[in-house]
Amino acid sequence: MHGDRGRRPFPLYGWFGLALILLFWALNWGLEGPRTHWGFFPLWLGFSLLMDAWTWKRAGNSLLRRSARRYVGLFLVSAPAWWLFEFFNLRTRNWTYVGRELFSDWEYAFWATLSFSTVMPAVFGAAEWVSTWPGMARFRSGPRLRPDRRFCVGMWLCGVAMMVALWLWPRYAFSLLWGAIYCLLEPINVLWGRPSLLGYTAQGDWRPVIALGLGALLCGFFWELWNWRAYPKWVYNVPFVDRPRIFEMPLLGYLGYPPFAWELFALYHIVAGRVRYLRLAR
Repeated sequence: MHGDRGRRPFPLYGWFGLALILLFWALNWGLEGPRTHWGFFPLWLGFSLLMDAWTWKRAGNSLLRRSARRYVGLFLVSAPAWWLFEFFNLRTRNWTYVGRELFSDWEYAFWATLSFSTVMPAVFGAAEWVSTWPGMARFRSGPRLRPDRRFCVGMWLCGVAMMVALWLWPRYAFSLLWGAIYCLLEPINVLWGRPSLLGYTAQGDWRPVIALGLGALLCGFFWELWNWRAYPKWVYNVPFVDRPRIFEMPLLGYLGYPPFAWELFALYHIVAGRVRYLRLAR
């Protein structure tokens, strides 16, 4: 296996992705005035392509190589998925956008949607790259969590309670957003026979759970790093845990990235149905 990996060339589109990162990172941090609205998409397209190429180099398989059509579909599903989180943020007000006032509503909707379209390709691509790490094999045989119907109903009701608390007491329950959507959607995927993380853990396989969590943390680090000196940019207003910060993000806020990735996984399969496109266990 290692010999095959050594002979496998690094794909050309991976080098293109790296070039996009270096160019638009430099532009985003080097230029004055508004620039991130047009620079965000190519920067994160570059990240997504680099992760995909690196995964293919290591494993001989990747999201883009399995299906270019479904890879494009990730961008299409990603944008409305993130708009869902923007909707709940209208209630929690945990983040706002500096520079929003520079754009009309239609301009903002266009540029924001284009930027949001990169979330799923980046997170899922990073998770697939993490899944190629040799150490991931240790999570192949873990505790078996079997989601029967009673478990699924209880999990769904827990999600409902979390969402109600979030809406009624946003100052205190804001963190429940990073978990409530997963609790609402994951049981539906299980009961409808769609791919789910609970389907993996029922077999004792925790690799997809770990890969998604670590992949999201990797993306989160670069989201916050590249946002740090961007303009327009997002800033946080998080009660009780606002300090210390790494870049603009409160340190404890990074704990929200793993459950966010699990929510994206559940959201994707609500839309994609029984399609087993992601490969987070090898």
